Amino acid sequence: MTNQNVVVPESMSMAVAAVSNPTPIFPYLPPKIAGGFGIRRKCLRQLDLAEDDGNGRINVWIETMKASSPTHKSAETIGVPPSIAEQNEHSTWMMSHPSALSMFDEITRASKGKQVVMFLDYDGTLSPIVDDPDRAFMSDEMRDAVRDVSRYFPTAIVSGRCRNKVYNFVRLAELYYAGSHGMDIKVPAKGPSFKKANGKAVLFQPASKFFPMIDKLYRTLLEATKSTPGAKVENNKFCVSVHFRCVDEKRWRALADLVKSVMKEYPKLRLTAGRKVLEIRPIIKWDKGRAMEFLLESLGFADCKDVFPVYIGDDLTDEDAFKVLRNRGQGFGILVSKIPKETSASYSLQEPSEVMEFLQRLVVWKRLTLKSCTTV
Repeated sequence: MTNQNVVVPESMSMAVAAVSNPTPIFPYLPPKIAGGFGIRRKCLRQLDLAEDDGNGRINVWIETMKASSPTHKSAETIGVPPSIAEQNEHSTWMMSHPSALSMFDEITRASKGKQVVMFLDYDGTLSPIVDDPDRAFMSDEMRDAVRDVSRYFPTAIVSGRCRNKVYNFVRLAELYYAGSHGMDIKVPAKGPSFKKANGKAVLFQPASKFFPMIDKLYRTLLEATKSTPGAKVENNKFCVSVHFRCVDEKRWRALADLVKSVMKEYPKLRLTAGRKVLEIRPIIKWDKGRAMEFLLESLGFADCKDVFPVYIGDDLTDEDAFKVLRNRGQGFGILVSKIPKETSASYSLQEPSEVMEFLQRLVVWKRLTLKSCTTV
């Protein structure tokens, strides 16, 4: 593979150089998480399975997946209303993470006079979670909502997916795209306030040297998992995902052990667990939060007090961005989830349809604001 040219703002040169440095590029303190009322049992944490022997962590991950899986529920419990305790738990959680729709006026007041910058996850945020990752299509109505938002606010898609793949889903050239959990960033050629090479779109790939290794791992896992019905290995260019969603629960442990066994030959990659997926990524100090910081700085908002970043996502990896916003004290994160989870997000939405409604309301609010300014 030939190395891609990487063009970055001068102010980010130190951050790029620090990719191989053990010191975090954007260090931050652990967030203060509201909760402590029993929601931990419903929280799917991002587990680093490389620590210790990984067996205990894999067990915790598998048991948590089973507990949250609809197929794990008995026939007697399917369709049964939640218990009073569960209702109280959800109500308590909603007090700490209220709906972004019900708190819309409060949100817009906080952003008044500031530049809103939108960051959106894809799967589970703009599109529903589906059994086949290759069929996670967004609706035309959602695409229109995202397009309208991008006309008023710089908008980025930040996904664990391969950048080209998520672009093919969204199909909006005017957006910023950060694929592979932020390790593959491309900005639009006509994007505002971004230094470009000869007027062309800029690529930033801090993990480019890992591409041959990731590709080799992908081909190895593809062959190794052939005997596991329902297993799907996805090549996201700078990371690999092993999906469990269509695998029989009885085979989860064996599949996890298989992946971990293959990983022994790749000490420069790390294995983490998410929602019915194992993620393999390079061991570098880079994630969705740092990708968001990179884009904000690239847009000229690094030390700006008048910027208002909004990050919407449903995945465990989105927590890195929520933490950054909480510690910046600017903007806010919105978690897309129907059940209580530990999160550093400030608000919540239940599903992609609510995300679309929030985006549509944001556009209407901006248009009314601009209209009132022109009539004064």
